[in-house]
Parts: sequence; structure tokens; C-alpha cells
Amino acid sequence: MAEIEHPQIYLITPASFELSSFGKELEQVLDAVPVACLRLAMASHDEDRIARSADMLREITHRRDIAMVIESHVLLAERLGLDGVHLKDSHSVRAARKTLGEDAIVGLHAGTSRHDGMSGGEAGADYVCFGPVGASALGDGALAEAELFDWWSKMIELPVVAEGALDADLIRELAPMTDFFGLGEEIWTAEDPAAQARTFLTAMQG
Repeated sequence: MAEIEHPQIYLITPASFELSSFGKELEQVLDAVPVACLRLAMASHDEDRIARSADMLREITHRRDIAMVIESHVLLAERLGLDGVHLKDSHSVRAARKTLGEDAIVGLHAGTSRHDGMSGGEAGADYVCFGPVGASALGDGALAEAELFDWWSKMIELPVVAEGALDADLIRELAPMTDFFGLGEEIWTAEDPAAQARTFLTAMQG
């Protein structure tokens, strides 16, 4: 019998963190569960701080053969030797691909828009991310519904990521139609991030 393929964890850093403590916390999570990719998603616009964070996290992830991408900063991805970039605008995909080359990971967050996701795929994105999936007071309240993931999984070959306000129930519901779950604050705000990651992994595997 062929082994059933389960979704994988796509880990997202907090928007802000202390370098001295976060590295150890990240290592505990990476040692607790298999992770396909880490996204550095800092809110900071301090180039030096972002670069120092990226250098530290890159050492941790590459030691474990885990890909690492950075949110938005195409030039930093190239300069710091990261595996790629995660974008929030489908119109930026083609230019990022040209800058970073064919071997780089170029991902796109398409919000709740099927059209933007398809446009990103046509422009050369390696994956498309939809979200938020769960209800949140942030943003405009629009959600990426299960129907979107169901349609995408049946019609589009490009890998799809579900992220945003996830919980175990949502993960179980979307697992059959999603390639990756983007987990960030859901893990880092838990009292024990590694244990929370294991709980979510169990939900992914049904």
C-alpha cells in the first residue's frame, strides 16, 4: 500500500523576538517535530537586526537541512544566502524569480484571492499561501474558506499553504486538501511551543 502523504509544517517566526532566547526555543521545536521550511517574518525595518537574526536562524535550519525564506526582502535573501523569499504581492513574483534565480524558493501569500494565487503561480511562484483560515479581529475579517483549499487541491498542482489563526480542529478539517500549514503565533504564544507543535502535527496526521 502506498503511504498516505500528510501535510507538512511550515514554521513562521514571531514578528519580534529576542535573539538570545529565540534560537534555543526554535531548536526545541525543530527537534520535536519535522519542519519543511522556516520563514523569517520580522516586523522590524532595521536591516542590521534582520540580518543578524537571519544569520543565526540560517545556521540552525541549515544544520537540520531545513529550507529558510525571508518575508518580503528579496535583496536580503540574496545577500544573506537564504533559500528564498515569501512575497505578499503576486506582481512581485516574476521580478523576484529573475533576481534570485530558478533554484530559489519564491512563495506568495495570496490572502483569500483565488485569482491572486493563480496569477502568482503563472508568474513562477513555488507555493501559494491562503489565509487567515481562522477567525481573527485582525485585518478585514475575510477568511480563506475550506472550499478554496478544496478547489485548489483538485484543480491546481502548485503546493498550497494554509495559515492564520489555526487550531487543531481547522487543521484536521483542511489536512486532506492542504500541502503545508503555516504555523507561527499559534506555537510561539503557547506555554510549551514544542508540545503545541506536536499537538498540531498529530492533528495533521488525522
